[in-house]
Amino acid sequence: MTRRPHPHAEEARLEHEGGSDGPLRTGAIVAVVGRPNVGKSTLFNRLVGKRLAIVHDEPGVTRDRHYADAVSLGKAYTLIDTGGFDPESDDPMRQGIKRQIDLAISEADVIICALDATQAAVAADHAEIALLRRTEKPVIYIANKADSPRLEADAADLYRLGMDHLIMVSALHGRGTAELEAAIAKALPDVAIDEPVTEGSPIRIAVVGKPNAGKSSLINRVAGGERVLVDSRPGTTRDPIDTLVERDGQSFLLIDTAGIRKKAKVSREDDVVEGASVIHAIRSMERAEVVLLMCDAAEGVSEQDAKILGLAVDRGRGVVIVLNKIDKLDKKALHDADEKAKDEMVFAGWAPRVHVSAQTGRGMKGLFDTVTRVAEAYRKRVPTGELNRFFENVLETHPPPTSGGRAPRLFFITQAESSPPLFVVVASDPTRLQASYMRYVQNQLRSELKLEGVPVRVKYKERRRRDLGAKKPDAPPTRGQHKKVVQPPRRSDD
Repeated sequence: MTRRPHPHAEEARLEHEGGSDGPLRTGAIVAVVGRPNVGKSTLFNRLVGKRLAIVHDEPGVTRDRHYADAVSLGKAYTLIDTGGFDPESDDPMRQGIKRQIDLAISEADVIICALDATQAAVAADHAEIALLRRTEKPVIYIANKADSPRLEADAADLYRLGMDHLIMVSALHGRGTAELEAAIAKALPDVAIDEPVTEGSPIRIAVVGKPNAGKSSLINRVAGGERVLVDSRPGTTRDPIDTLVERDGQSFLLIDTAGIRKKAKVSREDDVVEGASVIHAIRSMERAEVVLLMCDAAEGVSEQDAKILGLAVDRGRGVVIVLNKIDKLDKKALHDADEKAKDEMVFAGWAPRVHVSAQTGRGMKGLFDTVTRVAEAYRKRVPTGELNRFFENVLETHPPPTSGGRAPRLFFITQAESSPPLFVVVASDPTRLQASYMRYVQNQLRSELKLEGVPVRVKYKERRRRDLGAKKPDAPPTRGQHKKVVQPPRRSDD
């Protein structure tokens, strides 16, 4: 006789391990340093898994994007190409390398030092190693462009620089990257960055945006004083500063960050400070539950604002888009600014947009009401019974379309995680579900459960055969099981 599992056993299992197949978010920063043309951008793209940076054979080519999320052996981190913050000068040893390494030593958790396997060590390499020896942070030394066994053998000469271990890598062809990723994973912390959320704990808010968008003015308006230095010149705030305030019985912890400037506006003297500002903003987002993206409505929302928003969305944070300085706009100009923000940030159309003037205080109550709703949605946990009653209505109204002559069967849904919400749907064959239908389910969850301003994650898992007992996978449910699962209406072609 086949033993049947407890009717709620699978739901309990999924709630317990639903998010366990995702990477551990360490919140760590891994910085890549090296002199020009050692292949830092190619290595960056290899580790990230996407072609994000512009790669060219000429030394010192500027990168389009120099920070991105990466995962090594199940540990998530942010990878920084420090060369992207440092336009190379005529004297890379004196001006370029030192600025990169100063940034990496002061801000990063792990440093990757990239050397060139095709060249003998030069004076810049000796200077680089000398600078890195003064840090206690983990440094991983690699010889890139080791595209063949012969080049690997030749690169052994780089051991003269004095490092204990040198990993031979070909970022272009993928050789040695497994050993490199293992070294990165070993150097990363084994604990997640996420701070626990307890009853009555403050809502953690990261205030981010371009320079002079009004971030510090907003915090000073809320705090009621000059808590953060305010200056009309862009970039006067450099380090994250926390401010704890209370409004209508709710505590908020606001984190001000230095503005992230578009690369073309960064001077050579400011590039290390700018690199640190980006890293601080990323760290602030990692700590936050809700990210306030401050935009200058008078100037208009730009592509750079959208990129900053993308950093928050990639980290699964709640988002509120704040159009500031509305006191400078008439009704038509404000409408145009809002429409432009909607168009630029279409990838996060679910993020609420709020109009404020930090200078005059207009719109502040509406802003914090919105932040509170988004934080509640971010922390929200929905009971499985309520979820499946909702899901049953979804299936009755809009069952999965037929694929390959059959309609996939959706058995039940459960919430595996909150902050942000992660839902797991158990199906007969998730590969048959169309992308449009999965978006429909995601949008229904957001709408019906009032998950305003948060990224809603939905995973589809195939029901395990052993959980079906002696039945065949496609057999209809027994009478005793029928109340425990949600079944779509039987289709004529099923």
